[in-house]
Amino acid sequence: MALQILYQMDFVELSPKKAIDVFCDSFATADLDCEFIARLVTGVLENMEAIDKILSGISSKWRLDRMCTTDRNILRMSTFEIRYCEDIPPKATISEAVEIGKRFGTEESGAFINGLLHNLITQAGGLSPPGAGEDS
Repeated sequence: MALQILYQMDFVELSPKKAIDVFCDSFATADLDCEFIARLVTGVLENMEAIDKILSGISSKWRLDRMCTTDRNILRMSTFEIRYCEDIPPKATISEAVEIGKRFGTEESGAFINGLLHNLITQAGGLSPPGAGEDS
């Protein structure tokens, strides 16, 4: 659901709250975690500049604007989880991102996403949020 909301927001101007509310109201089920969806969507949007800078740094052969919209948004969500959500194991994030890429992306999405996220976690400081450990 978070991917669908971010994807929609690439094409339609909606406030994050409105977009989240529309999806959660439309697809309300017992197993739908709207709080987590909201955490992902708002986290990505609030940190988009930093996330896109990180992605640009690990994807030297692919500019963000040239990536498939689905892949770009999966990478944004995953980067947010890896860099800002200490309660989510990076391996779980990568595994989920690859599966989402295979399901909603192109034939090459799974491998593309896996490669870039592997670059993210293997780079120095890849697991720390920007600014962590710096004096304020």
